[in-house]
Amino acid sequence: MFLQDVVSRRFFVSVGAEMDLVAMQRSEARFDKYVADLVAVIGHADRAGPLRDYCVGLLMPGERKSVEPMAAVTAPARVAAQHQSLLHLIANAPWSDAAVMAKVCQMVLPQIERHGPIEAWIIDDTGFPKKGRHSVGVARQYCGQLGKQDNCQVAVSLSLANHGASLPMAYRLYVPHDWIEDAERRRSGKIPEDITFKSKNQIALEQIKQARQQGLPQGVVLMDAGYGNNSDLREGITQEGLIYVAGIVPTTTVWAPGTLPLPPAPRTGRGRPGKRLRRDAAHQPVSVKSLALQLPQEAWQTIAWREGSNETLSGRFARCRVRPAHRDDLREAVRPQEWLLVEWPQGETEPTKYWLSTLSEEVGFERLVDLTKLRWRIERDYQELKQEVGLGHYEGRGWRGFHHHATLCIAAYGFLISERETIPPSGPGAAPLLQKPAVPDSYRPRGAADPARTAYPELDRDNPTTPRRRPRQEPRPMSLLQRAAQTAEPPSTLMTQ
Repeated sequence: MFLQDVVSRRFFVSVGAEMDLVAMQRSEARFDKYVADLVAVIGHADRAGPLRDYCVGLLMPGERKSVEPMAAVTAPARVAAQHQSLLHLIANAPWSDAAVMAKVCQMVLPQIERHGPIEAWIIDDTGFPKKGRHSVGVARQYCGQLGKQDNCQVAVSLSLANHGASLPMAYRLYVPHDWIEDAERRRSGKIPEDITFKSKNQIALEQIKQARQQGLPQGVVLMDAGYGNNSDLREGITQEGLIYVAGIVPTTTVWAPGTLPLPPAPRTGRGRPGKRLRRDAAHQPVSVKSLALQLPQEAWQTIAWREGSNETLSGRFARCRVRPAHRDDLREAVRPQEWLLVEWPQGETEPTKYWLSTLSEEVGFERLVDLTKLRWRIERDYQELKQEVGLGHYEGRGWRGFHHHATLCIAAYGFLISERETIPPSGPGAAPLLQKPAVPDSYRPRGAADPARTAYPELDRDNPTTPRRRPRQEPRPMSLLQRAAQTAEPPSTLMTQ
């Protein structure tokens, strides 16, 4: 059965094997309905089988979720034909990523909202390390996965979240100037003609505008300092009628409580009166770091924001009302006040994190911290999408394939979120997550060593990997899903073709 092979579950001991089987059949039917709704969006009926198989491959355990290994998992008796079918669906078929993402949101958001209304729109990006230079958009840039500058691709996303769950609803590759301006690289990466250069901040703001046009449930826009330190992005979010909590760097300047920029210069003699705000040597804004260091001791409070796996997560915070000062000497009007939130953990010699927020002046201190810290949801999403669903495993080099693969990863992830809502909150511990796929003994991935070596090693073209390599570990179980209860029924085989 499909469910036994793909969606693991946990049930109360008292439920029994018969009800366990019924529940799995129901979940299989939900998966079929989920895929059928996606097929209706991508258009052609002949894509139904490859789409279903691709989603199954993303959900199955395995070290790689690229096209060829998934072909071996989903059609072990006809790997070559399945490989071509899946590759065409991902790399060549001209279906709309935006339409599929919109359908996924339509199906999954009601399940997320069972935990409560959407509270946040989370802006972030994720990097995929690459060795070569031919994959579309690859360049030497900051890669969050590595924590440093390196050769990688970077994609910008917008996720909808509440305290119970979250889901990416927009996803786009950032393409550096070098790719956009180089006709040969554009051709090799199959970048559409209408794609022009956009910074990550511009992509993020475009995604926000599209979400507004789609009428998605609104939330507070959350972003780290990589995005929040850009005043144009913050102002663009405000112009869209949205509230934000934006990470900033310690050197960001603000007008401290009770201070303002100087008014425009009065008219003296001939000429027009001044219109721009002013500063002088004695009247300057301050950095948020220097302001935080001047706050009195009573301004700091210890606030808990979430139950972690082992303990309650908390920190020491202070807040005050300030006015952002970035280039306001080119403005005619004073910016409105915002919250400055500062975190200074115990044992640290200085504050470690800073945020600006347009939440109302009446918002409670705990609520401000709670919303600010809700950004952890996107970090969990990327961890699950990469480690469990294979978001970074696509090996093609083109624009369409990169986005098609990511879209179906998010679609599979959305189904897992929906299924989690049907799993009881407790139950016995468990069996292995999934069975090993029945891959034929004769199957050998491209580039693998030939097990039948010649009698003369110097004539061997396919040398095996060196025995000094560390042994590979078994794939870790999917943390999103709970494990299946042992039953008397024999395990089913892989999906029939």
